[in-house]
Amino acid sequence: MQTKYIVVLGSLLSGIGKGVITSSILKILDMYNIRAIPIKFDGYLNVDCGTMNPFRHGEVFVLDDGAEVDMDFGMYERFLNKDLDRDLSLTSGKIFSEIIEKERRGDYLGYDVQVVPHLIEFIKDKIRGIAKKREAEVVVIEVGGTVGDLENSYFIEAMRSLSTEEDTVFVVVTYVLKPHATGEQKTKPAQLGLRAVMSYGIKPSYVVCRSEDPLEGSTIEKISSFGSISKERVIDARDLETIYEMPLHLINQGFDKLLLKDICMEDRAIDKDKYNRWSSLVNSIKSSRDNVKIGIVGKYVTVKDAYISVKEALVHASAYLNIKPEIYWIDSESIEREGVEVLKDLHGIIVPGGFGARGTEGMIKSIEFSRLNKIPYLGLCLGMQLMCIEYARDVCNIKDATSEEFNPGAEHKIIVYLPTQRSIQKLGGTMRLGLYEAVIKDNSIAKDAYKREIIRERHRHRYELNNDYREILEKAGLKITGVSPDNKLVEIVEWSQSFGIGTQAHPELRSRLEKPSELFLRFLEEAYRYKQDKGAVR
Repeated sequence: MQTKYIVVLGSLLSGIGKGVITSSILKILDMYNIRAIPIKFDGYLNVDCGTMNPFRHGEVFVLDDGAEVDMDFGMYERFLNKDLDRDLSLTSGKIFSEIIEKERRGDYLGYDVQVVPHLIEFIKDKIRGIAKKREAEVVVIEVGGTVGDLENSYFIEAMRSLSTEEDTVFVVVTYVLKPHATGEQKTKPAQLGLRAVMSYGIKPSYVVCRSEDPLEGSTIEKISSFGSISKERVIDARDLETIYEMPLHLINQGFDKLLLKDICMEDRAIDKDKYNRWSSLVNSIKSSRDNVKIGIVGKYVTVKDAYISVKEALVHASAYLNIKPEIYWIDSESIEREGVEVLKDLHGIIVPGGFGARGTEGMIKSIEFSRLNKIPYLGLCLGMQLMCIEYARDVCNIKDATSEEFNPGAEHKIIVYLPTQRSIQKLGGTMRLGLYEAVIKDNSIAKDAYKREIIRERHRHRYELNNDYREILEKAGLKITGVSPDNKLVEIVEWSQSFGIGTQAHPELRSRLEKPSELFLRFLEEAYRYKQDKGAVR
C-alpha cells in the first residue's frame, strides 16, 4: 500500500496544542492498528534542541538513541507508547547541514543549489525515505510554528508540492477567541489564519478549533464557509480535563471515520481492547479519589513546559493509583529568599534536572527540609547530585561541599565532570545522552520500585558523583543502590531513614500513560502514605 500523509499546520499562533492534536491523530490511527509514525519539522537553525534555553523552548526531550529533540516527541511517545528515533526530527539546521554536505561532496555538480527545486525535492525525498524505511502506512507530519513564519515557509511549500504527488490530508489547527468583553466566540482571527494557509495553495481537509468552551453553531458555520469545507470537518478541540481525553473526544465527533475515508482505509475496524484500555485510563485520571500535594522545586518553573515530562509522569502514575497529584510549582530562588515555609504542607517533593548554579542553594534547602521532616523525595539528575551535596554538607559535615559545575576551584567537589567529558570542546550533542543500563541492589527503594536487577533509563548529563566520596557518604548512611554495569558511575542514591531517592537518569522521559514510570508510581504511593500518616498524627 502506498503511504498516506497527514500534515498538521498551525494557522494563528503557536503553543495552542498542535502537539496534542498530532498525538491524538497518531493514537486514533494506532487504535485502528494502522502503522503510523510522526515526523516533526522545526524551523530553527539549530541542528537539534540540545543547546536551547528552557525559558525559550521548554523541555529538551531525549530519545533512546540520544537524540535531543523537541518536547512534542515526548507527547508522541506518551500517546503511542512507542520509542521513536532521531530520524523523525527534522530541523532547518539538520536539513541545511545535509544539503550543504551534498553540495560539498559534489552531488549537485554543475548546478546552482536553490530552494526550488533542490531543497523542496530533498525534503520530499527525505520524508519518503523515512516512510519506506519504517514501512509506514501513514506519516503524520507536524510543522512547527505557524503559517506565515518565514522560517517554515519552504517546508510548507514542500508539503504543498508533496500533496500534488501523494495522498495528503491537511489538518489546520487554529484558535477561537472568546473575549471577556463580548462573551461570544470570535472567528475573525481564525479566518485570517485560514487565509494565510490557503495563500500557499493549500486547501484544509479539516480545521481543528482549539477553544476554552464548546464551539458554537455560528462559529462552525462561519469557519466552514470561510474554509470551504463541510461543517462536519470543523472539529471541536475545546479544553478538556486531561489531554489524554482528546483522541476520544475526536472519535466522538466522527473524526476517525472521516479521516479513514480520506486515507482510503475506511475498511479498518477499531481495536476495542485498545480503545477500552485508553478510555479506562482516561476515566481513572478524571475520577481520582484523593489528592496529594507535590512540590516541584526548580529553576525554570515560570515556564511549565520546561518540566512537562515530570508533570505527565505524575499524571500517568495517578491513573494507576487513583490518586490525583496537586502540583505546586516552586521557584528554587524563592526558597533562598524566603525560606522553606512554602514546603511545610507538601506530601512529596521533586527536584528535577537543570544546569548552572542559579537557584541550587534553594533546591539544597528543600532537600534538607524533606530529609529532616521525612517528606518523600525524588531527585532527578541535578536533583540527585544536589541530594549528595546536601548529605555531604549536613550529615558528613563537609560544609563547602559543592559541584565542579558551580565552583571548579572548590576543595570538596562532590560532583565532578564525567571523565569522558573533559576533552570535549563542542556543547551540542556531546553529553551522556540516551539509554543506559544500571545495576540495582537488593533491599532498596529502587529494587522495590523496578522489581528487577537491570534497568534501562534515559540520561542527559555531564556530571556524576565523585567516586572519591562514595565511601564517606556510604559510611554516613547514604545508600548507593544503583551503579553502571562497570561500577564506575553512581546511578541511584537513597536515604536510610525515610523515602528519599535520587537518580542520575531521567525516568520521566520513558513514562507513558499505558506504562508509567516505576519510580513515579512508588513516589506517588509514598506521598499518599505520608499524607495519611500525617493526618493520623494530627
